[in-house]
Amino acid sequence: MSNIVLQFSKNELSKVKEYYEKYITKVPPNSLFLAKINHVTVTAYKSGKVMFQGDHAQQEAEKWSAQTTGKSSSNRAKASVNEHNYQPPETLFTHAHIGTDEAGTGDYFGPITVSAVYVPEDKIPLLQSMGITDSKTLTDINIARLAKEIVQEKIPYTLLTLDNTRYNKLQKKGWNQGKMKAMLHQHAIQKLLAKIGQAPSHGILIDQFCQPSSYLKHIGQEGMNLEKNTFFMTKAESYSTSVAAASIIARAKFVKEMDQMSKQYGFTIPKGASSKVDEAAAYFIKKNGLDALSHVAKMHFANTDKALKYVKR
Repeated sequence: MSNIVLQFSKNELSKVKEYYEKYITKVPPNSLFLAKINHVTVTAYKSGKVMFQGDHAQQEAEKWSAQTTGKSSSNRAKASVNEHNYQPPETLFTHAHIGTDEAGTGDYFGPITVSAVYVPEDKIPLLQSMGITDSKTLTDINIARLAKEIVQEKIPYTLLTLDNTRYNKLQKKGWNQGKMKAMLHQHAIQKLLAKIGQAPSHGILIDQFCQPSSYLKHIGQEGMNLEKNTFFMTKAESYSTSVAAASIIARAKFVKEMDQMSKQYGFTIPKGASSKVDEAAAYFIKKNGLDALSHVAKMHFANTDKALKYVKR
């Protein structure tokens, strides 16, 4: 689990508090607030320090890093996340390699989807010219289009989906989301390696969602080992065409699952984990019951308790 600290001025700190207002769960001693959002705990202190903890701490902190008074603090934070022996060589990005990424991890409704993609060296320029980039910068319509184009180009890939029923069972079993993601990534990699056989590859790049040591621990607990030449890097989709392609395929599948879910239950089920999602969950409970919610949502998210409060009104 990542732990990142950024330094803010008083004015900046007030903006941070305003942003997280609806996610505040308590005010610990000597702090301004403690908020929980998308599996990240955000703790702000009167000194101006704000600590981000959780599997997605890096992504959450990066929302603010450009606005902090202490640029060096931001740099130290990024360095702490990326200081390990699994950084990829720059030559990897221009050679054939496997990339992995996931979607749906911060969304209350819907599954987690993970994709691994192998892009041969001669296909890298083609995919780049198609506009293959981080799925978070694309609209759902463009994501669906690009995913189809990747498949049409016969780019080898694997795609795994962890539905909500299975997700909630694993969570009750003691698995945290980090372990679920690690196992999904590792299975996707192994299936893709079996698919491409002896095709030339310079390595495997995982879009880093936890420290490599945690990843190794998670897969080791289930009897799996890290493949040779596996690398980890935050924001890998900005450097690796393979990871960017995996990001798009995973997101396209997640969006498709959400659309199917909306059709099945007769109303538009929102993405994310906002107050709008709380209201949608409350509506779902009233129509289908609490037990049915476990088939479409990640029940341990704070949204469940918030939805139940709406239901009781």
